[in-house]
Amino acid sequence: MTTTFKELGLSDACATQLEKLGFEAPTQIQQDAIPALLEGKDIVGQSQTGTGKTAAFALPALEIVDADDRAVQTLILTPTRELAQQVGKAIDDFASKEQRVSSLTVYGGQSIERQISRLRRGVQIVVGTPGRVIDLLERGELKLDQLKLAILDEADEMLSMGFIDDIKKILRRTPKERQTACLSATMPREIKDLIKNFLNSPIYITVKQKDAAPERIDQHVYMIPRGWQKTKALQPILEIEEPDSAIIFVRTKRTASELTSKLQEAGHSVDEYHGNLSQMQRERLVKRFRDGKVKMVVATDIAARGLDVQDLTHVINYDLPDNTETYIHRIGRTGRAGKTGTAIALVHAGDRRTLKQIERRIHAKIDIAQIPNRAQVEAKRIGKLQAKIKETLAGERMASFLPLVRELSDEYDPQAIAAAALQMVYDRDCPNWMKGEWDIPQDSYSKPVVKGRRGSGNVRSSRKGSSYNKSKSVPRTKPQVRSSVIIEQ
Repeated sequence: MTTTFKELGLSDACATQLEKLGFEAPTQIQQDAIPALLEGKDIVGQSQTGTGKTAAFALPALEIVDADDRAVQTLILTPTRELAQQVGKAIDDFASKEQRVSSLTVYGGQSIERQISRLRRGVQIVVGTPGRVIDLLERGELKLDQLKLAILDEADEMLSMGFIDDIKKILRRTPKERQTACLSATMPREIKDLIKNFLNSPIYITVKQKDAAPERIDQHVYMIPRGWQKTKALQPILEIEEPDSAIIFVRTKRTASELTSKLQEAGHSVDEYHGNLSQMQRERLVKRFRDGKVKMVVATDIAARGLDVQDLTHVINYDLPDNTETYIHRIGRTGRAGKTGTAIALVHAGDRRTLKQIERRIHAKIDIAQIPNRAQVEAKRIGKLQAKIKETLAGERMASFLPLVRELSDEYDPQAIAAAALQMVYDRDCPNWMKGEWDIPQDSYSKPVVKGRRGSGNVRSSRKGSSYNKSKSVPRTKPQVRSSVIIEQ
């Protein structure tokens, strides 16, 4: 039997508003968290993206606050301004007119005077980043003495960004009898210590990964040949894949900038998204990405928290993450709402250990795909050119070129004329990286190094028959196979 939002304890006004927004049934984390928070209990929620965790804490927050009291009663801390904006917008959407609740989103890069003005007029819910919240606290403009509920959203990300001390400082400025909710995809030691010191007998809610990412995702790994840069391998992969919308994950801002420049030079619709961008630049890029004006975004994990895009077709792990949970979080952005998605990972020989850890975590073997060779890429490009020719033949503009064709036909064969024109178009659109040497070497992966023993002229022998070397170093030659997997915990 399906549970309804009203059965979770939400008011009629709230349930009606959710119906208007198209919410049909609560997700697992909502079924567990909403009643607990409405009963006044502290909770620790461990779940990935796409589970509905924002509604799990935002809906109770709207019910808990007293609309007649203009004091701040709920504080929601987020790691980035983008996530703060998303949560703030969700609260505005969830709030019905009958609830009469005011909320405010605060973060750096926005006029603090305007935020102070809103606080002075009175708001019941504040969503913000730790830095701006502390700034307002120290100015005496944000008062938390009447706080009923504190929510830490994506606590592990706030930890990785160095906000853990700020979180503690903020919580110490709140009443001890407050409720606290801590949402975190992972549970590192520092987060566990935070829970121990600041939460009161919390209820632990864990959403299994099969509930977090139930959709089918095609995952495949491309092994980078020895001596190659990842960019060299990525170019032919993108030519074959042709993603409609993709996020390319990298480790650093510098890599994001460099990769974006190279992809733009190759003619791809791509832009970079990282912490060095101004707030206005970020917002403009997010809108262009959602509107389909930019097909690919190169982003770091932290910055990408603000990139919540529907119908993402590809997630590309240009750099593998440091832990398996981040990998799952990344690929969970595609293949949503019953649709399939594609997750690609570029892997050097030194990344194999991390790859094995990921495979153990998702309980599946990720097939190794071959980097497309020159013949495959050229066939793909010629196929696209053929489609354009057919489209042009169906039009009327080509009539103006027929006199030129007739004139050239007096000296050349019509087929030769057509072939020459096609060659001109093909060469004009051919990116520079295709003009150089990039065929994949057959013996391309790092082999185990056989070292001599110190102080001895003897050399250690490899395994009998060198079967280890052969199996590990020679790239597979079978056709690319994609593994359809369902991620489970």
